[in-house]
Amino acid sequence: MRRLKVAIATGGRFHVLDLARELGALGHDVRFYSYVPKRRALQFGLPARSHVPLLPLIFPLVIWELLRPVPFPATKERMLAWALNRAVIARLAPCDVFICMSGLFLEAATYAKTKYGARIFLERGSRHIESQYEILKAAASAQIPSEFTIQRELDGYSKADQIVVPSNQVVESFLQRNIEAGKIFKNPYGVDLEQFPEQRVVPTGPKTVIFVGGWTYRKGADLLVTAIEQLSDVHLIHVGGLGDVAFPKHSRFVHYDSMPQWRLKEFYAQAHACVLASREEGLALVQVQALATGLPLICTDRTGGADLAHSPALETRIRVVASGDAKALADGIAATLASDVAGPRRPPLSERDRHLLSWHCYAERYSQKLLSVT
Repeated sequence: MRRLKVAIATGGRFHVLDLARELGALGHDVRFYSYVPKRRALQFGLPARSHVPLLPLIFPLVIWELLRPVPFPATKERMLAWALNRAVIARLAPCDVFICMSGLFLEAATYAKTKYGARIFLERGSRHIESQYEILKAAASAQIPSEFTIQRELDGYSKADQIVVPSNQVVESFLQRNIEAGKIFKNPYGVDLEQFPEQRVVPTGPKTVIFVGGWTYRKGADLLVTAIEQLSDVHLIHVGGLGDVAFPKHSRFVHYDSMPQWRLKEFYAQAHACVLASREEGLALVQVQALATGLPLICTDRTGGADLAHSPALETRIRVVASGDAKALADGIAATLASDVAGPRRPPLSERDRHLLSWHCYAERYSQKLLSVT
């Protein structure tokens, strides 16, 4: 295999730290540019030689980013983009490929292509920005992207050699806006299999589903409440931050604040199924986590869950319902629990099934694509 020089630029960790670690393990020379502290990056397995810190150059803006509520959000958005690009450009080493988060690294990507002839791989986790805007605006969401973000996303799509997306529904949103199919690389996300071993013990007690993520309109939290209210014998565990939807004050709804990723397996072990009701999301990582533990998944057609059916065994664990439809969601939950709680137990996932959900397999697909276009 040819050894490529790969630069990965991001703000926070996201999934690209996992990508950096695994591409390095496959033999590529990877540099990871971010404001993730070195100690934390190493905790997620990134080799020290791959870590290029941006934090010293943009520390005040990171503090600004962490404040809640964020003061002067429009100014912060522009300043953070400017500072991140200047910091990456100042430290960028020669590279064959420049992988970056969409909307953030326009200037740094242009610099990498002009100075080093690098191919630009733009990471877009959600639908095309115009589609995302339309969906969130119609849902009266508080998370509508700004004009500044929209324009930078559009500029990035035109500059990229490849737009990397996690699911078919995201691909479709780009094709509908005349982005050529050859420019889009679909690669569903993975999971750390060591952190999410398959659970072999069925929990006792009432029928229980789990939702991990922000309690927001975008995530369909209001639809999930309506669906659970229609199912008198079903309980819901929520793990994550509370957002723009009120959390029910009812004994069948239990909330836990956000947890470190390594602790989530404890909560998956308390549920009979995982549910995600998102109105707009490229591919939620929690779905991969839940499937790896052996849980069946009920998700909408706007979550990317359908793209995790890498094998027949995984396909039987995924039930997809229409987004925005609380009754369809309730019916899907009821049907899944009827077969998985009252019915016979599913056989354990094979090693191959679990490997197909791994970050290593994700990186193998990514590496093949990198080699094919460089």
